[in-house]
Amino acid sequence: MSSTASPNTADGDRPPPSSSPRSIDLASDHLIVVEKAADFRWAGGDSRVVTAEEFISERTEGHEVERALASKRPRKVINLCRNYDYLSLGYYCSLLAEARGDRITPSVETILDLQQRSTQQGLLAQLDRLIAGLDDVPKSVNTLSFHVFFGRIEDPALADLARKSFELFRCPLLELELERPAGLNGWKTTSVKALDPRDVDISRDSLFLGALDEFTRRRWSPARVHSVPKMDLAILHDPNDPLPPSNLATLARIVEVGESMDVSVELIRKKDFSRLTQFDALFIRETTAVAHHTFKFAKKAAAEGMPVIDDPGSILRCTNKAFLAELLRENGIGTPRTRLVSRRTVARFEDTLDYPVVLKVPDGSFSRDVKKASDFKQFQGIAQSMFRESEIVLVQDFMYTEFDWRVGVLDGEPLFVARYFMVRDHWQIIKHAGDGQHAEGRTEAVRLGDTPPAVLQAAIAAARLIGDGFYGVDLKQNATGVFVIEINDNPNLDVGAEDKVTGDEIYRKLLGHLLAKFEARNGTAPSEPAAIDNVLMLATAAPAPSDPVALRA
Repeated sequence: MSSTASPNTADGDRPPPSSSPRSIDLASDHLIVVEKAADFRWAGGDSRVVTAEEFISERTEGHEVERALASKRPRKVINLCRNYDYLSLGYYCSLLAEARGDRITPSVETILDLQQRSTQQGLLAQLDRLIAGLDDVPKSVNTLSFHVFFGRIEDPALADLARKSFELFRCPLLELELERPAGLNGWKTTSVKALDPRDVDISRDSLFLGALDEFTRRRWSPARVHSVPKMDLAILHDPNDPLPPSNLATLARIVEVGESMDVSVELIRKKDFSRLTQFDALFIRETTAVAHHTFKFAKKAAAEGMPVIDDPGSILRCTNKAFLAELLRENGIGTPRTRLVSRRTVARFEDTLDYPVVLKVPDGSFSRDVKKASDFKQFQGIAQSMFRESEIVLVQDFMYTEFDWRVGVLDGEPLFVARYFMVRDHWQIIKHAGDGQHAEGRTEAVRLGDTPPAVLQAAIAAARLIGDGFYGVDLKQNATGVFVIEINDNPNLDVGAEDKVTGDEIYRKLLGHLLAKFEARNGTAPSEPAAIDNVLMLATAAPAPSDPVALRA
């Protein structure tokens, strides 16, 4: 594509000076600063293109006159140095320009934004929705880069993206890097970095000079000021997980919502453990387990006093179904009849079970280690297989329903409700195939006011036994009552599914919960808390129409 950036080249391989360079005609109050005079091949005889050393020492010819005028009107300075690293010539040019009252592009704050990954992450999410015109890129191409000059680019389809990138990162010359995430349609902006005039290919001279001309003649508008975030949040995820609790589109939405709340959100992975303490809070969006790095992350965050979802205690309690069965029974919360079976006790159940029954490995997830037995012979075979993973196997009465209720609970209050339907011609909401593939039943989001009060009450009571975190309570309802199947830490939450009814309010409440904990710990003034709906009042009020409001295939 014509907009794809040229490969980076070494100093000796930079584009040579144009054979007939077009000189520039700057607006009278602009000054261009470059590291070496030769870096700006379009300068011609224009004396208002100066080197960084001249600018810093204020020794340029005629410059004293401009400095004398500075008290009447600030100069407009374009810093085109080779790099803006901390304490480099480029950095000092912007720093000193600000000290002198000049209007400098890029500002020191922009330079820091370009170098700080946590700040970049929140801003890049705003660019993703503006990516267009790439449908014809071959599927074999997974990365692209583009050069943007003062918010201008050749490809009209990418004009909005280029304009917005310059609005967010007020840097004259930028390179945007895009990536096609595995398994998803579309593209995502992965990084932005500054370029220098030597990166402008000769074939783009007209674009560059036109963009420069337009920029120097427009009315000055200062770069957007990015306030210091109220909290730096890390979201732990695994982009290669086939069944993640939140997909990449959902994580991108959380980043956007975070920005609107002055919360900086950065996606991290297992390899970023050493960086964890750089953040203020942790949100785990990766399937958790005790013998797993997710538990290590949770323990470290808790030890450092960081608010964390999911906390280590919740992971310990929720990931073991044997513990949950005992906890629910001891607290009088209805569940299917449950028994714990070991190798020594298998034979005792030959004549005591009403088939079919369901067998579960206590620390399984996503229905992976859940099997149904129709007779004692099948029961024995499944149990012996499961004993290779766990000394204890959970056995529950089989209770078929068309769907399971899922109630998301945050800090002891309901956050969302959904119906998870069984896979067609199957008895579970997820069907795993032998080749590693899986199928999921559809998800239907439900208004809190349309949810039976008994379902809400059971879910809230169950979740409060675990803690004040974020939980997904699974329940079945039939003619005999409501039964809690299990309580999940790290529950599913995806754009267009669980959030279909309440939209971004779910993400605002989750981020607000973590922010309130962070501010309470640090003694800062709490943000305005998002009100939790009084859902039990809604549930007992006159029912709203019961038509489905959201379906996920």
